[in-house]
Amino acid sequence: MIKMTDEIEPRFVEESFINLNPIQRGGIASLAARKAVISYVDGYSICDYCLGCVNKIKKPPVEEFLTQVSEFLGMDYTILTNGCREAVYAVFHSLLKPDDTIVVDANRHYTTIVAAENIGLRIFEIENSGYPEFKINPDNYQRVFDEIKNKTGKYPKLALLTHIDGSYGNLVDAKKVSKICSDYKIPFLLNAAYSSGRMAVNGKNLGADFIATSCHKGWAIGGGNAGFLSITEKWRDKILRVSKEYEAKQLEILGCSTRGSVVPALLASFPYVTERIKHWDEEVEKTRFFIKGAEKLGLKQLGEKPHNHDLVLLETKLFHDISKKHKKGGYFLYHELRKRNITGIKPGLTKQFKASIYGLNKEQISYVLDAFKDIIEGR
Repeated sequence: MIKMTDEIEPRFVEESFINLNPIQRGGIASLAARKAVISYVDGYSICDYCLGCVNKIKKPPVEEFLTQVSEFLGMDYTILTNGCREAVYAVFHSLLKPDDTIVVDANRHYTTIVAAENIGLRIFEIENSGYPEFKINPDNYQRVFDEIKNKTGKYPKLALLTHIDGSYGNLVDAKKVSKICSDYKIPFLLNAAYSSGRMAVNGKNLGADFIATSCHKGWAIGGGNAGFLSITEKWRDKILRVSKEYEAKQLEILGCSTRGSVVPALLASFPYVTERIKHWDEEVEKTRFFIKGAEKLGLKQLGEKPHNHDLVLLETKLFHDISKKHKKGGYFLYHELRKRNITGIKPGLTKQFKASIYGLNKEQISYVLDAFKDIIEGR
């Protein structure tokens, strides 16, 4: 049996390391969020003044905050969810029934498929362009819609687009996809897990009926599962249904969704998030600087070029060649980077890995590139 102690070793990653983890870079908690988490760490402290629904809490001003989030995202209504996956599932479950057909992009997150399988949906995929860019062509939605009609006699009941995927960091033109969906009268769900909170996302400008958001990935709240489901007025009655017996409880999130300290963290980080999206062009420019430097060293960026997001997938044959002769094998890179106070690359990866420099300055990015160079040259 593992002997438990009263203390868990403190984590000082952000204080002591340059963290390249793409899941964490957009979610690194603001100072205000850290303070809020400490204040609301006990139980369901956010619910001290709850009258039955976390989305309606007025102290702290959760209800007003969600109204502001709807405006920020260009939508009409927003509710809290346990991450993006619960938001996607809520839309699927509200609108669809077993054997209904949906269309998703091939770069979708695995939870999109799990949610669809759980309901028993028929899934058709928009293929990507394959190695090395793996791009999604928006025009292929029209082709697949027609193929489904020819095959099943009906058009699909819903289409989903992963705005920016978590594998390659490819940004897809959501407006083109939404126009096709509108022409075919097919509801459009935008998975904005890696875009919302990092860059400006306006659902009505993009033509989205629904937006699913992952707050722990992009809204500077740190850990814990939190997300938003934002919808337009048209879908209010279908998505925001409440229990017949418990009128305050929304069915699709089983009454209430994410609770606890992540909610005040969201409120606290909101001003920070609304400000930082104004600097998205700078983040893209820094990412391209990072890619250019990595490729000068002999590494290769996979995904669309020029790149339009901070998440980068690097093909790293040079590191893999070193690992074949190194006594630590595939784990050598992780340890070499840690020695240089760089973390976020998963242990054991040398053939390819994902990284993000979101929020870092050019001095820090140059330091990372110099570390790559030193490791390649055996210094």
